[in-house]
Amino acid sequence: MLQRLAPFEHAGSVTRLVTRYQRGEIVQASDSLVVECPVALVFNGISHAVMMATPIDLEVFALGFALSEGIVERASDVFDVEVFSTADSVEVQLTISQQAFAALKGKRRALAGRSGCGVCGVESIELLDLHPARITHAGAAANIGIDAVERAARALPERQVLMRDTGGMHAAAWCSSAGDILDVFEDVGRHNALDKLIGQLARSKADMRSGFVFMSSRASYELVRKTARMQIPMLATISAPTSLAVDIAQQAGIRLLGFCRGNGFVEYAGDAGGDA
Repeated sequence: MLQRLAPFEHAGSVTRLVTRYQRGEIVQASDSLVVECPVALVFNGISHAVMMATPIDLEVFALGFALSEGIVERASDVFDVEVFSTADSVEVQLTISQQAFAALKGKRRALAGRSGCGVCGVESIELLDLHPARITHAGAAANIGIDAVERAARALPERQVLMRDTGGMHAAAWCSSAGDILDVFEDVGRHNALDKLIGQLARSKADMRSGFVFMSSRASYELVRKTARMQIPMLATISAPTSLAVDIAQQAGIRLLGFCRGNGFVEYAGDAGGDA
């Protein structure tokens, strides 16, 4: 039975009893684990996607998913978001504009997404949208300096509260062009964390051309594609990108950085000749 879930009831971690084996000792203790559960996204009464996610910040997650997947063009197309729970799952019900809903029904997508994958269940290769248009402000991040990226890389661990608690969370951070971290969202899935961040940026009407996204993960296809849909000019990640991520970034005019640490990074794609 569905039961309305209030924001304060969302849980990112739980405690379980464990046995620790270390330096020849066996100790009974408690440990914090990441919560992972099915989160169904329902648009105008029609179930569209089931994602394995951490059930916190679900309102902005649903909004960010709707925007980054191209289900709606703007945040104002989402009229309402309600979160409900069952014994072992969560359902997020969105009410969207009739125009957006008609377009959604026109391109059916039955998606059952694992926490590590953003495209499971896509019905055809065409729906992957592997050839994005160039973002409007390609090159807007060309002047973001080495110091800014290093500053963000050094600051992110302190902002990963659930990661410190559980050791198993990804984070997506919104950074100013100077490298100051302005907001952070965490989730068991890297693309879910990014959707949560995108949802918050859209809800707060932030200028997504004015900074960059920094992520505690590798840069995979779906992260760059979501970034391109939102016209974000730069994506930086702690680990390496995939070849498709680099290809998508080059097509879209997005600056893509990998292996971002406190002492440098690798630039895989960029556009210094944009209209910034």
